[in-house]
Amino acid sequence: MIHALPEWPLFGVSDDARPALRRSRLAGETLALATIAGLDGGGPRPVGTQMTLAPSGVSGFLSGGCLEGDVATHARDMLQDGVPRRLVYGQGSPWPDIRLLCGARIEVLLERISPDDPAVGALLGLADRRAPAVWISDGARRGCADAGTPPAPWPDAFARRFDPVPRLVVLGSDPTALAIASLGAQSGCETTLVRPRGPVEPPPLQGVAYRRDEPAEALAAIGLDPWTAVAVATHDAELDHAGLTAALPSPAFYVGALGARRRLPDRQLWLRQSGVNEANIARLRAPIGLDIGGKAPWEVAIAVLAEITEARLRRAAVAEATA
Repeated sequence: MIHALPEWPLFGVSDDARPALRRSRLAGETLALATIAGLDGGGPRPVGTQMTLAPSGVSGFLSGGCLEGDVATHARDMLQDGVPRRLVYGQGSPWPDIRLLCGARIEVLLERISPDDPAVGALLGLADRRAPAVWISDGARRGCADAGTPPAPWPDAFARRFDPVPRLVVLGSDPTALAIASLGAQSGCETTLVRPRGPVEPPPLQGVAYRRDEPAEALAAIGLDPWTAVAVATHDAELDHAGLTAALPSPAFYVGALGARRRLPDRQLWLRQSGVNEANIARLRAPIGLDIGGKAPWEVAIAVLAEITEARLRRAAVAEATA
């Protein structure tokens, strides 16, 4: 049974349905999955946004409060009868009392997901392998496959892409590095702090993994794929260089380094002399982060995560446009 939504919508901070799908699968519970399948006239959330509603909890949000309560009511009914719904809010809606202040028309696909659903199993398996996936469903029938060989579409089905969870690797140990790692974990990145030869005790940062090996070994063990960002912030020229020479030739979509702008030519020359080619040197974001004028640890962390997020979203938009 889905209970009333909490007064404080912390459930909406998560923007990825996969962790909630995994929890319900492990708990053996059936849940309702709500997806924005159509949008006209703008809106606070894009097409493909999802919300899960399960007896153990709710995750994600669709509108910022305009329609979540009504979706939860329909979800309770759907879990009883098993019949998928297509709910329309805004223009053309049968519920004119639910007002969308943004003026949009939002179509929500509501479907019942059992704990042994094969499409969910495929989705989570691809997530574990850090492979992009395409999910397609009409509410009653669904499928999921690697984005390289997506399932064939059928009439009235809605498809959306799932990229691997963004990963962030931070090299460093000072307050700025700790702030970057902490904010990265809070923003939903799989985050690892690397402090070569650091203390055995890990940093007291929730959701942050820790490694003590040398930069090249640590980055190789973590694995730098196209959904990984690397932030180099050690304040040690040798360690910075070791991290950059390993990260820049990798598939990581973002590599940034903390440091003064005046040091950049010397850093580029050192990388060139170490065999890093010009194309990879050009990928370096230095000084790291958007130029917001801040110097305090949290100010730098905000600038870095903003730049990483901008790069990730731009890359995802290009991938979607060329798919």
